[in-house]
Amino acid sequence: MLAITPEAERLIEKAGRTCYDTGDRAAADTAPRFIQMLIRRGHLSVLEHASATFRLRGVSRALTHQLVRHRLASYSQRSQRYVKEDGFGVVTPPSIADRPAAAARFGEFIHLARKTYDALRAEGVPPEDARFVLPNACQTEIVATANFREWRHILRLRGTREAQWEIRRLAVAILRELKRHAPAVFADLEIDESDNFITQSVSKGDIG
Repeated sequence: MLAITPEAERLIEKAGRTCYDTGDRAAADTAPRFIQMLIRRGHLSVLEHASATFRLRGVSRALTHQLVRHRLASYSQRSQRYVKEDGFGVVTPPSIADRPAAAARFGEFIHLARKTYDALRAEGVPPEDARFVLPNACQTEIVATANFREWRHILRLRGTREAQWEIRRLAVAILRELKRHAPAVFADLEIDESDNFITQSVSKGDIG
């Protein structure tokens, strides 16, 4: 995590209570309960007043291709146009790593991709064109900023058991961090520790 809105839950409470003209009910310990009731009622727009920024390192281009589809977030990614990818690192899926024959075939392909990239660069091909031979497995770095409502949306979609394994692991890691800083906002999103995925608890309540 690079940044997060200071006193995020207090800010969300102030915004939410403005809607109901209940600012006089706010106290030092009222934000968590108030926020959780807003979430149960589906009043999520107030969560947009707080945001968090993460720097994601060592993830694959396959992951970032999925992540940037969430268009209400902001992204800054390591450029393959301006940055040379000599000796690029890769992310290897467990389904490949766990199968010796598949792992060997994968390794051969990555070696060929590196050699081809280097050969193109040696022939004067600019990085912006040599990158056309780089695989989705290529490691990258990206900074992602989203408001809390969007983070909840991303985590609910990308953290499920059915989500692709790499982005699911990322979603779980981000949720752990957000729960540390804004536990009330993300209280209903729970981590299944046995299989490392996210579930959502459902309950009802009234605004107080």
